[in-house]
Amino acid sequence: MTAAIIAPSRLRLGLAALAVGAFSAFGTPAQARGPEGIADVAEKVIDAVVNISTSQTVEAKGGGSNSMPQLPPGSPFEEFFDDFFKNRKGPGGSKGGDNGPPRKTNSLGSGFIIDTSGVVVTNNHVIADADEINVILNDGTKIKAELVGVDKKTDLAVLKFKSPKPLISVKFGDSDKLRLGDWVVAIGNPFSLGGTVTAGIVSAKNRDISSGPYDSYIQTDAAINRGNSGGPLFNLDGDVIGVNTLIISPSGGSIGIGFAVPSKTVAGVVDQLRQFGELRRGWLGVRIQSVTDEIAESLNIKPPRGALVAGVDDKGPAKPAGIEPGDVVVKFDGKDVKDPKDLSRVVADTAVGKEVDVIVIRKGQEETKKVTLGRLQDPDKVQAAVKTDEPAPEKPVTQKALGLDLAALNKDLRTRYKIKDSVKGVVVTNVDAGSDAAEKRLSAGDVIVEVAQESVASGADIQKRVDQLKKDGKKSVLLLVSNADGELRFVALSVQ
Repeated sequence: MTAAIIAPSRLRLGLAALAVGAFSAFGTPAQARGPEGIADVAEKVIDAVVNISTSQTVEAKGGGSNSMPQLPPGSPFEEFFDDFFKNRKGPGGSKGGDNGPPRKTNSLGSGFIIDTSGVVVTNNHVIADADEINVILNDGTKIKAELVGVDKKTDLAVLKFKSPKPLISVKFGDSDKLRLGDWVVAIGNPFSLGGTVTAGIVSAKNRDISSGPYDSYIQTDAAINRGNSGGPLFNLDGDVIGVNTLIISPSGGSIGIGFAVPSKTVAGVVDQLRQFGELRRGWLGVRIQSVTDEIAESLNIKPPRGALVAGVDDKGPAKPAGIEPGDVVVKFDGKDVKDPKDLSRVVADTAVGKEVDVIVIRKGQEETKKVTLGRLQDPDKVQAAVKTDEPAPEKPVTQKALGLDLAALNKDLRTRYKIKDSVKGVVVTNVDAGSDAAEKRLSAGDVIVEVAQESVASGADIQKRVDQLKKDGKKSVLLLVSNADGELRFVALSVQ
C-alpha cells in the first residue's frame, strides 16, 4: 500500500498488535527509557494544552433508516459502519437511501495556549469550515472560542476565548537551535483520548514534503495520530518548538514519521494574525525556478545554487531595482539562498516595505541590488498556460535546430497558437520525439525569447548561437522560453 501524507486530525483508527520485548534481569538501560526530564516537561505544560472541538452542518446523504449512526471520532467500528452504510442499497435500489435533512458533524483536534488572556494556536485544517469552535481545557471545562485569523499556506490558526479561571500558557522556543537526535515531547488529543504525552527525537529538519509553498518541517518519530493536529511539540525546556500537523502513513496510524511546523515560522505567523487578522507577506515580484546542473554550467555558476529568475513582474519591486530574467539570486537580506524554496521563505518572512540587499549572479559576476519589498496579495492567481500540441498543416518551418522546428513569429502563427502580442521571439512549430527538447517538455506554441541570454528573432539566429557555443566547447545552451501567455522559464538543452 502506498504511504500517504495525512493530517492527523483526519486519520482513521487502525488495529495494531502490541509487541512486548523481554527485559533483562538488570532492567532496561536508562538511555532506552529516554531522558528523565520528560515527566517534568509534561507536568509543567499539560494544562496549557487544549482540545479543540468543532461542529459543522452538512448535507446528509443516505438519510432515513439507512443513516449511519454517530460514533465517537476514532471509534474502532467507524470504518466498518462507514463502508456498510455507504454501500447499502436504500429505497429504489439507490446506495445509501434518499438524502435526509442537514445534520451536524463533529471533529476534534489539539491546540495550546500562548497567552493567559485566552489565545490559542492550532492548525487551520482543525477548524476549517466550522460553524462552532470550542476549547476544552485539561480539566474538561468547555468554552466557546472565536476565530482570530488563519493562514492556509502554513496551515495555522489563532483562536481566542474567555476563561472563568486562571490559565497556564507556554512560550515559543528557538526551532533553529534544534539538532538531529534532540528529544522532543508531543502532547495532544489522539483518537479523542484526551491529554496524551508521547516522546521521540528530531529525525530531520527543514523537510520539504511539497504540501505548501513554505515547507520547512521538523520531522519527528514521536507518536502523532488522529487528533494530534494543532498540538505542540516541546523541547526539554518546556518551550514550543513546533506545531504537529502531518504524518506519513500507509495505514492511517503513526509509523514514526510525523511533521511539525517549526516555531520560528509559527511565531511570525501568529504575531501577524493577532495584529492584523491576516498575513502580510513580503513580495519580490519575480518568478523563480531551480538552478539545475545544466543551467549552472550554461551560466558559469559553480557549484549550482540559488534561485533562477525566470520572469519579473512589471509592477513588482524587483523591476525598478534592476533585477532581470536570467539573474540567479544567491543571497537575500544577508541570508544565503540555496534553492527557490529558500528564497520564497525568506521573502515571505521579511517585513513589507523593508529595503533589503539582494545579491545576484549575472553573467558570472555578483551584483548587489537594493529592493524595497512589496506586499504579496493573497490568494495568488496563476493563470494556466494556453498551448496546443497539435501540429498544424503547412507549417512555415524556416530552420531546424536542437530537435525543434522553428519559425519567425507572424500574425498567422500568433492566431494559431493564441500567442499574445507582447511575446517576442521564435516560435516552436514541432518537437522531435526522443530529443532533449521533448524530454524537457518543450512543445509546439512555445516561443524562444533568448539563447544564451541574447535575444533572437529567427531560426537562423538560434542556429548561429548554437554553433558558436559548440565552438566554445559548451555542452548545453540556455534558452529563455515563453508560453502563449508570456510566462517565462529557462530550459537548458544539450548541444552535443
